[in-house]
Amino acid sequence: MTWQLVETDAELRTLLDREKSCEAVIVDTEFMRRNTFFPQVALLQLSFDNGTDDPPIAWLVDPLKVSDLQPIIELMINTAVVKVLHSASEDIEVFSRWLGVLPDPLFDTQKAAALLNMGFGLGYRALVLELLDVDLPKGETRSDWLQRPLTEAQCEYAAQDVTCLLPVWRTLRDRALQQQKYDWVLADGADTINAAQAPADDYYHKIKGAWKLNPEQLQALAAICEWREETARIKDKPRGWIVDDRACLQLALVSPQSEAQLSAIEDLPAAVVRKHGGALLEILGEGSDAAMQNQPRAIAQPLDNSGRNYLKKLKQRARSMAEVLNIAPEAILPSKDYELLVREAMGQSIEEPLHWSGWRSNPVISPLRNSAKELVS
Repeated sequence: MTWQLVETDAELRTLLDREKSCEAVIVDTEFMRRNTFFPQVALLQLSFDNGTDDPPIAWLVDPLKVSDLQPIIELMINTAVVKVLHSASEDIEVFSRWLGVLPDPLFDTQKAAALLNMGFGLGYRALVLELLDVDLPKGETRSDWLQRPLTEAQCEYAAQDVTCLLPVWRTLRDRALQQQKYDWVLADGADTINAAQAPADDYYHKIKGAWKLNPEQLQALAAICEWREETARIKDKPRGWIVDDRACLQLALVSPQSEAQLSAIEDLPAAVVRKHGGALLEILGEGSDAAMQNQPRAIAQPLDNSGRNYLKKLKQRARSMAEVLNIAPEAILPSKDYELLVREAMGQSIEEPLHWSGWRSNPVISPLRNSAKELVS
């Protein structure tokens, strides 16, 4: 295996100018995210598929030393070059923060493996072992990637993430083309990019038990979560370091109006009261004054026994559909989508996900919609 560090703007520009006509670039990142809200990029690994049989080279770009990011940005938005990543969601978050652009088009090898019925959610090591019969080491998984200089072991580990993925990509590309699923993989990649670019979901929807709140309490919870999100981003600290989910729910339920009432909330640490008590009381006071204005999006109650039974049967039908399509059953749809189909069949208003209008529209969504209506009727 061959790897080379790229530590200057001139080296980076020369490399990317030379490889700008390649068919695909294999991409990975190393980052740290122990005590921060945002991931801290520590290394960018690239390997280029330029159509030759030469042994792959891993180019290890040091983001702590290069300052001109324009060549990387140009590469990421060059639609003539396929960006190949494995399980791309975290890398996409890194690129969004670091570069302000996302890789397009995206071929996610984990999604490709699922659409080729090789298994759902396959890890990188498992996929490499399956296709290349190479068992990669895990030695540097918990390494400090922000340390400098990087060790030889770190560079070897990072290089394997792209040099092994290059032959994996070629195999998956060829199989996807043979099974007429290549466009499916790219479409799912586009869905991933679109989801990353969409406005963030209202976080209060993710808090367990929030559906039980009355409109005034839900208004308070939405305001608290919005404040926490903004504070976490400004301070670059995890959400739970500001106020955890349980405390957010308790604040909405109790709606304290004094520091003494804040301190009485069991799930709210004293340190949080000292740091953020004033801001929390101000938010809750504003919520009380305008509780019925600009109501947040309601949270649907969990499905009842009948609805859960419909859901179970609909998923069973989807498994049969997956056998016909020769894809992993879990790749048919995200689990939450089945509930949307059931709710729609029960006459509830839903927001249709964007990916329902892609390749899944005719072979998946249309028959599942009909099945859901049949089950509910």
